[in-house]
Amino acid sequence: MYHRFISLLSLLPVALGAALGPRNSSTTSTACNNSPDLCSRSYSNITQLGAHDSPFLRDASTGYSSSGNQLVNTTLQLDAGVRLLTAQAHDNNGALHLCHTSCSLLDAGPLSSWLAEIKSWMDKNPNDVVTILVVNSDGATANTLHQQFVAADITQYTYTPPQTTAAIKVWPTLQSLIANNTRLITFVADIDPSTTQAANAQYLLNEFTFVFENPFENTSATNFSCVPDRPLAVRGETSEAVATGRLSLVNHFLDISLAFGIAVPDIANAHLTNANSGVVGNLGDSAKACATAFGKQPNFLLVDFFDQGNAIETVDKLNGITPVGRTDVSGLTDAQKGLSNAGSGRIGLLGGSFKTSTGLLVLVGVGVQILMALS
Repeated sequence: MYHRFISLLSLLPVALGAALGPRNSSTTSTACNNSPDLCSRSYSNITQLGAHDSPFLRDASTGYSSSGNQLVNTTLQLDAGVRLLTAQAHDNNGALHLCHTSCSLLDAGPLSSWLAEIKSWMDKNPNDVVTILVVNSDGATANTLHQQFVAADITQYTYTPPQTTAAIKVWPTLQSLIANNTRLITFVADIDPSTTQAANAQYLLNEFTFVFENPFENTSATNFSCVPDRPLAVRGETSEAVATGRLSLVNHFLDISLAFGIAVPDIANAHLTNANSGVVGNLGDSAKACATAFGKQPNFLLVDFFDQGNAIETVDKLNGITPVGRTDVSGLTDAQKGLSNAGSGRIGLLGGSFKTSTGLLVLVGVGVQILMALS
């Protein structure tokens, strides 16, 4: 994506969850994020599955572009239990669009349209807390971003913590966020908190004030690590990153390196990368390793092609729950996704991108075709 101390007591939830497996749901009739057992848990004391580059699809709507990171749309991702959605926002001739690296490569439309899709889902699912992470690729102002949220009519759901200039160590419970109808947590990478106040948009939280991440560029399953990479202030310092109170985001996805430095999401091995056990580099083992390194379960597990390999199983085991109310979206046909067979993707099967050391951006279609260069 454009985008890791230890006490025995803090390890108990993870250890018990792993030993006992999912707990039986309580008798509470209302589930929070697909489980009654999560309602009383702090937002910072649960693990959430994230869809990396949520709106960038590899399906008929994009001509099965290999730049796509997911197989089903954001609504279906949420139906299936994903609760962290990430996207890249770029300036497209003065409009803020969701684009994969460049709007000439893969353009998923206006940010406001994607937010409206999320808002529609939240309207229908009042007992769910959703987190979004917008990569602010071209440095849009707080006011510009805020207007996208206003246009989508989603600001009514946004949460603003007591402070926005430093990490908070005590987050509300899911039930509290739901009761107050502040069910949307919004991180932006990056944004100046002082500008959000001026724009009356303090809900736009600078990601690396509140979150740390491990490295995200991996082409080998043996290279996954729990060591913090961003923000720079805690790079390589796991204990320090945890002690700051920042939430932990574990990037767990692979790219394929092609000629000329081109890298595309590795869909062929996604079922192994996202598995709960098995080959080296599986999500389950990586999540356990990070839980040990952090002294507590990771907060977010971010994956490509989330429905390949049953990544949600790892999340449920970390949370120690038996989920309710989810939809199985694996293996859906294009018709079931609401798609036609005609692709309209800009790049197609061999689409990809890379940046050279001099900053040239090369877009690749069928074969290797240089379509444009940016200085």
